[in-house]
Amino acid sequence: MKITIKATNLDLTPSLNTYIENKLGTLARLVKKFDSEGLADARIEVARTTRHHHKGDVFMAEINLHLGGKTLRITEKNEDIRKAIDIAKHKLHQEIEKFKSKSDPVRKKTK
Repeated sequence: MKITIKATNLDLTPSLNTYIENKLGTLARLVKKFDSEGLADARIEVARTTRHHHKGDVFMAEINLHLGGKTLRITEKNEDIRKAIDIAKHKLHQEIEKFKSKSDPVRKKTK
């Protein structure tokens, strides 16, 4: 799975870059069917939503996962960028499972 990272109003440090790649890398096994066809593409944008606020939900993580003709999009805001990434990854995991159960006729019959 190809992962593209974009930072807006935020310094993308090597540790944050590694953190993002490790978190999204665990989702690669869920989309291996699409990845083998070269159709899995994840784009994540991490941002500081405002420069003048110091409290509250000032960090945002948005993940767009392209699986063939379908795009799954998750946006999460939090006071900590790593928490926003974790929550977005968890929500994306749930969306992938839901997408796979809808698109796979074998899974439909077992549930």
